[in-house]
Amino acid sequence: MSELFEFGKGILESQPFSRLLGTELEVFEPGTAVLALVVRDEFKQQHGFVHGGVLSYLADNALTYAGGSVLGDSVTSEYKINYLRPAIGEKLVARATVVSAGKNQAVCQCSVVAIGTDERVVAVAQGTITKVVPKG
Repeated sequence: MSELFEFGKGILESQPFSRLLGTELEVFEPGTAVLALVVRDEFKQQHGFVHGGVLSYLADNALTYAGGSVLGDSVTSEYKINYLRPAIGEKLVARATVVSAGKNQAVCQCSVVAIGTDERVVAVAQGTITKVVPKG
């Protein structure tokens, strides 16, 4: 495994909320990140599909991972998400890529897919990721 991937796994393990949800890092390469989550009943809303907050978390984290892969230590400045259809399946996968990056900021896009008997895009997101600049 690459040094970047191992670093990314360590970051994910240091996030209590990500550990609580059981998030897995599948890909972490320069300009790309893929995060996955096995769907549990606790993630569902009253209609039986995954709550939008879970989709939003997954997209936000994948966007920040993608941006951080080229910027280093980073946070999300802003992001927008579109919910396309109910998230029904056994697993969610968020695939994010860098669209454009500068020295301190990257714009990234993400597709969240639900995997069951097939794979369906359930949400798309775009965000601005900003490099953390130490104060000093």
